[in-house]
Amino acid sequence: MHDIIRQLEEKREAARQGGGERRIKAQHAKGKLTARERLDVLLDEGSFEEFDMFVEHRETEFGMAEQKVPGDGVVTGFGKINGRLVFVFSQDFTVFGGSLSETHAEKICKIMDQAMKVGAPVIGLNDSGGARIQEGVASLGGYADVFQKTILASGVVPQISVIMGPCAGGAVYAPAMTDFIFMVKDTSYMFVTGPDVVKTVTHEVVTQEQLGGAVTHTTKSSVADLAFENDIETLIQTRRMFDFLPLSNREDSPVRASDDPIDRVEMSLDTLIPSDPSQPYDIKELIQKVVDEADFFEIQPDFARNIVVGFGRIGGQTIGVVANQPMVLAGCLDINSSRKAARFVRFCDCFNIPIVTFVDVPGFLPGTDQEYGGIIKHGAKLLFAFGEATVPKVTCITRKAYGGAYDVMSSKHLRGDINYAWPTAEIAVMGPKGAVEIIFREQAKDPKKVDELTEEYRKRFANPFIASHRGFLDDVIMPHNTRLRIARALDMLRTKELENPWKKHDNIPL
Repeated sequence: MHDIIRQLEEKREAARQGGGERRIKAQHAKGKLTARERLDVLLDEGSFEEFDMFVEHRETEFGMAEQKVPGDGVVTGFGKINGRLVFVFSQDFTVFGGSLSETHAEKICKIMDQAMKVGAPVIGLNDSGGARIQEGVASLGGYADVFQKTILASGVVPQISVIMGPCAGGAVYAPAMTDFIFMVKDTSYMFVTGPDVVKTVTHEVVTQEQLGGAVTHTTKSSVADLAFENDIETLIQTRRMFDFLPLSNREDSPVRASDDPIDRVEMSLDTLIPSDPSQPYDIKELIQKVVDEADFFEIQPDFARNIVVGFGRIGGQTIGVVANQPMVLAGCLDINSSRKAARFVRFCDCFNIPIVTFVDVPGFLPGTDQEYGGIIKHGAKLLFAFGEATVPKVTCITRKAYGGAYDVMSSKHLRGDINYAWPTAEIAVMGPKGAVEIIFREQAKDPKKVDELTEEYRKRFANPFIASHRGFLDDVIMPHNTRLRIARALDMLRTKELENPWKKHDNIPL
């Protein structure tokens, strides 16, 4: 019996060593952790239960029969993050460059199946050279199997991809279909075709970092949501975001105890809005003063900065926040901000996370670039996302809410449950000056008269009370009471029930 136990331990140790000491040192030399070290950081200590430690590939061609490593380049299983269940896979770059084989894919699919059965999120740590060339079409089939599982799991359990090394070719599509993508600066990249192919086909000379690095994907393409300095920071921040999320679409988000009083008054909010309507202010100040303990986890902070999205808590309950940012493009909606916010709203709706919307939007960004780029359809994505969402929706208009953008930003007309406005709110078809120039076209030739009429229009219509008279607003609230009023609204909406008409699925304008 002792011999059998010793043999088992030897096999386990061989699996833990992956590609061997030399390749582990090479991984460390690049500033990267190994697959198992990453799981040690991500998961609660001692909580990891591994699956398929002894699985080996089945390939016999190209001398592969003599090259077998237990685990076959990916570590899979389940563990806990702050006591809550999660399924994980971590690709091992020290084994065949983390390349995906048929059995490698089977291991990933196995934990995804299990995650959907029990209702728990999946976090994938990607560090792979791509398809294992020696296996040919079997490897490609493995990728397709992972793609299919990712599609079926979408909206059932949260899926997070952490890119911690190369991710190229077909490998990029599974992460692309997950809910969130985090990357590590300087050591991770994603692209469909690499720099050499780009140079051959288009004659462009570009580095891996420029083509598909973390900064590129968090500032230009929006493929990734956040980029961090190193493996450890990335994994710690992944743990932090995991804490905001429910385990599945049938579960509520975790409630975290907080010493932050629900009725906390923030007098500074009474002076947040500048007296000059053309002056910007930072909407993040409002968000941080409303959520518990100023703890706000922003998603895609470096892309489409004219809109802010992310997670916070009020009364310990997770909320999704969507807010126009007057500091950038005056808070206008454009193609990128509409796409960014629409995807976030749909995620929140998938997983029963209430949505709090702060509105200060002068309209949609004008220009040929926007029109030719399809702002009509992209703007409709955000409209569609808010309109189909059945989770509790609380909206607060702080200043401008003009034109169609007023409708789009979770208005009462899109089944907003509770819609508030500050006394500084201006709800109208357009700004006072533009309205005067159209309504009083003849008198508008006199600049002095324009100023008088603009001021008169502002007093009569650029306020929240016209909308209130029609019931489009539930109340005009004092800014310093914003946290309390939103908290009460969310508490009232906890038992909300609303269903959309039966359908196979909707047809959002993609």
